[in-house]
Amino acid sequence: MSVTSAPLVPSSHVVRSSDLSRHSAAVFAAAEDGPVEVTRRDGEALLLVTKREALVHRRVLEVAAQLIAVSLDDDGSLADRLSRQLPWIKLLSPADQEVCARTIIETARGAFVVNEPVRILTEITAWMNTAKAVAAGRGAVDDWLPDAPVVADPRG
Repeated sequence: MSVTSAPLVPSSHVVRSSDLSRHSAAVFAAAEDGPVEVTRRDGEALLLVTKREALVHRRVLEVAAQLIAVSLDDDGSLADRLSRQLPWIKLLSPADQEVCARTIIETARGAFVVNEPVRILTEITAWMNTAKAVAAGRGAVDDWLPDAPVVADPRG
C-alpha cells in the first residue's frame, strides 16, 4: 500500500515534457510565476520550481520539525520549549513569550490546514523582528509614538 500526499505548493501549470524541450523559455517563465508540472509518458511527473521556492519549502519543513520537537517535549511551558528551538523568544517579556509561542503554534496548525505553510515563516519572522526591536530598546509603544494625537473615528 502506498501513501501519497498533495504537495505543499500545488502546480499552477501542467506541460508535457515535449513542450519543455520545444518551448523551454515559456516553461521557465511560467516556473517563475509558480510550480510547473512536467508530465512524461515514460515516467513520473516532475515539478519545476525556482530555487527560492525550493529553499522556502525546505525552511518550512525545518520549522515543522522544530515544532514537532516542541510538541513532544514536556519540560517547561510552551514558551520555554519553543525558546530552545527559537532562542530569540527570550528577548520578549514573559507575557509576550507565551503569546508568541501560542500564536506560532496556532498559525502553524492553520497554515497547514489551508495549505499555506509559508504563513508560518511570516509569523515567525514578525515575532523575531519584534524581539529584535525589544532588544534594541524599542519595546514600549510609548517610545514609538510619543504624544500621539487622538484621531476622531472617521465612521461618524
